[in-house]
Amino acid sequence: MPKLNSSAELEKLRDEILSNRDSDQRIITLCSGTACHATGSRSVAAAIEEELEKQGLKDQVIVRKTGCHGFCERGPIIVLYPEGICYLQIEPENIPEIVSQTIKENKILEHLLYIDPSSDEKITREDEIPFYKNQQRLLFGANLQIDPKSIEDYLALGGYKALARALLKMDPGQALEEVKKANLRGRGGGGFPAGIKWEGSRSAPEDTKYVIVNADEGDPGAYMDRSLLEGNPHSVLEGLAIGAYTIGAREGFIYVRQEYPLAVDNINTAIKQAEEYGFLGENILGSDFSFTVKVHQGAGAFVCGESTALMTALEGRAGEPRPKYIRSNIKGLWDKPTVLNNVETWANVPLIINNGAEWFEKYGTETSKGTKIFSLVGKINNTGLVEVPMGMTLRDIIFKVGGGIRGGKKFKAVQTGGPSGGCLPEHLLDLQVGFDELTKAGSMMGSGGMIAMDEDTCMVDVARYFLDFLTDESCGKCVPCREGVKQMLKILTNITEGRGQEGDLELLEELGQVAKEVSLCALGQTAPNPFLSTLQYFRDEYEAHISGKRCPALYCKDLIAYYIDPEECQACQACLKKCPSDAIIGGKKTIHVIDQGKCTKCNTCYDVCPSRFSAVKKISGEPVPPAIPEEERTITRGSKEK
Repeated sequence: MPKLNSSAELEKLRDEILSNRDSDQRIITLCSGTACHATGSRSVAAAIEEELEKQGLKDQVIVRKTGCHGFCERGPIIVLYPEGICYLQIEPENIPEIVSQTIKENKILEHLLYIDPSSDEKITREDEIPFYKNQQRLLFGANLQIDPKSIEDYLALGGYKALARALLKMDPGQALEEVKKANLRGRGGGGFPAGIKWEGSRSAPEDTKYVIVNADEGDPGAYMDRSLLEGNPHSVLEGLAIGAYTIGAREGFIYVRQEYPLAVDNINTAIKQAEEYGFLGENILGSDFSFTVKVHQGAGAFVCGESTALMTALEGRAGEPRPKYIRSNIKGLWDKPTVLNNVETWANVPLIINNGAEWFEKYGTETSKGTKIFSLVGKINNTGLVEVPMGMTLRDIIFKVGGGIRGGKKFKAVQTGGPSGGCLPEHLLDLQVGFDELTKAGSMMGSGGMIAMDEDTCMVDVARYFLDFLTDESCGKCVPCREGVKQMLKILTNITEGRGQEGDLELLEELGQVAKEVSLCALGQTAPNPFLSTLQYFRDEYEAHISGKRCPALYCKDLIAYYIDPEECQACQACLKKCPSDAIIGGKKTIHVIDQGKCTKCNTCYDVCPSRFSAVKKISGEPVPPAIPEEERTITRGSKEK
């Protein structure tokens, strides 16, 4: 492919691609992101190719292996076009009937459709499934229509039109002004206005400047950036090139975790294709703007998600943050002006240039514009990646998109913003999701983690868990983070293990405030958030742990005990057979008892006891009822099982 040298050549190529595509063409779209690979999409892809060959349809049906579709717990997912038929949790053995019945005979396979749990209705089209229907997928929607290794798929959707517009119809100042007017705020956590950051680098006097994609996504359970980079890498490259043009940079970097091999492979392929077509390299699209991109694989340190630590690692040194006496957009990589934004931020830029700032501002709150991709996980029915407009309430995200809490349990809290975020209680469910709104409530947007919790969640242990993660990930460079957060973890651990003391909460608050105010980087400054937010909204749980030596959620092992209710036990031996420590005594027609000295509180007996019996009980802060004498343990009443 010869390099394109003008906007006219680009549009001519796009017309040729579209003219060779039939809107009625039968297409099998298979999600092939990392999550679906884990559930077998490679085997499904092989089965599709084999079956199409067997049934003589190989030249009539296009197979498009795309990036993540978002509904990860229901993968692998197939969407059949042009009808938009969606089949979930596909296995290789399903493929022959899909090809023979749906592809050839246009028959719907109802056993592969989504079933709405609220109505038992079977839903055929993907865009009618509540999980998708209640989203606004401006960024993520393209994943369904693009093979990430095909630049032609991206061009068919208008790819690189924004770059051509910026380079050939706008000067750098006009492109910058459009991003500023759109009020695009960084999606990586800080929420700093991208246009203002870019303006600082553009105004800096140095000739050498850099742009960086932060794809060092380290939040537990978060994979928004990975899925965008895997599924639509050209959108990130296009946004990065526009940003480079705006500030006057000639070189850019993509800093991506080594744990993301598929993302690394796809972005490297995209860079090679973009260079071949002339979207990267010298005199892009015939302009006087030249720009190259390199991929750097990080070693996986959580702290390298922080801008200065990432730049230090990119320079070949240990990934540790440095003081921000001068912001990195003025003095960043190799002491040169550097703009660093995360994957999602860069991917928004082509949308803004193509559609205008006013279009972008239609979505969101007064201060938070556009959409946001969240990793929606936890005790919720529909887990996966969701893209919603800023301003949507937590309630709508959790109950409309997420389908509510699993097992009919009661909602307790939602944690937003990753391990450094805060936990918000039920009475804040109607809070609009936005940078400032979440911060005022004691949480944060972060990069987009969102964890739903039910009534069985211990909020004290949640704070302990996240501080344990952050303690491990601290680089140790500054004392408030290295020692202060470690001491907070030690005190919280004591509280969950029944060794909490009066004055612990006050000491934790003091340590938390010091870490927030004087830590070197955002890791230490935000590390106290899990504790401070749970203390604000769930103080009664802390007091119960300290004063009453009990865990209201019946979760903390050292504060709970198990016993078997003799009135409910049917001697079914389910718990006895599964107990890993042989702590259960009993037999046929003999009421079981738990030897408290042997019990490891693993919860196995509670899990396996048949729900119709519910004989195994958990208690906290009260003595275990005495076991009935052995001679009285023979069951003489009729068994409930019978």
